[in-house]
Amino acid sequence: MTSLMRRLLPPEVEVTEVRGELAAPPLFPEEEATVARSVDERRREFATGRRCARLSLAALGMPAEPLLPGPRGEPHWPEGVVGAISHCAGYRAAAVARTTDLAALGIDAEPAAPLPDGVLEAVTLPEERSELARLRGAVPELPWDRLLFSAKESVYKVWFPLARTMLGFDKARLSFAVGPDAAGGAQGTFSARLLEPLAPAFAGAVGGPVLDGRWLVGESLVLTALAAHTRGQAPGPGDRTPADRTAPRATRGSAAGTSHPRAADASQPPSADASRPPSPV
Repeated sequence: MTSLMRRLLPPEVEVTEVRGELAAPPLFPEEEATVARSVDERRREFATGRRCARLSLAALGMPAEPLLPGPRGEPHWPEGVVGAISHCAGYRAAAVARTTDLAALGIDAEPAAPLPDGVLEAVTLPEERSELARLRGAVPELPWDRLLFSAKESVYKVWFPLARTMLGFDKARLSFAVGPDAAGGAQGTFSARLLEPLAPAFAGAVGGPVLDGRWLVGESLVLTALAAHTRGQAPGPGDRTPADRTAPRATRGSAAGTSHPRAADASQPPSADASRPPSPV
């Protein structure tokens, strides 16, 4: 597998991604306790997400330590680090950066398939549905509804660690632009205008209400990423090529499927409740 998420993030971000599962090293006992009552599939995706996160943290020079879920399931990162974990059927990824480089970081992975019936209306604004219709007419082969959902997940993962409040699907209005074709897929950018009053911590760290991210569709996946630089800090020159830490291909192959808004990255299995806000993980 080529490194897909790496293409969407600036060079100061360390990324690890894998198809299937990573078998070792084991979880810390504290982490194991958080998923002790979960179904086997949930335990595996949680474990591989944490292992990917530790590989990314090691690239920053950080020692291995438990990454426990916070109150909304968001990973509790070491001091001085921002990060995000995402998983969908057959794919796991974790990205981290130092707080001296980024104020917040959000990533999301979804299967490149239409959303289940009824979900689109629950996660979009009328203006967004109009734009999706236009985009389908221009590039009909892309799963635009799934792409919009994924981008809102990435936005939420940037919002929540700073604001510490929920952000409903209807509190961010997204628009998309299509860029040059990626190798074996399509890519572009998206813009998210937050419609919620900015929490002081969020405004102080990031600045204004508009966040800019990137997206890619390829290898049967929809990927989105949003790297929020610290307020007043310009993005880096981007001339360094980071190491590609795509993890070795696991023996269990990828699985196509549908995805719903996921439960917090704690001990509960994924939820099919599309009416609630996106989750941090």
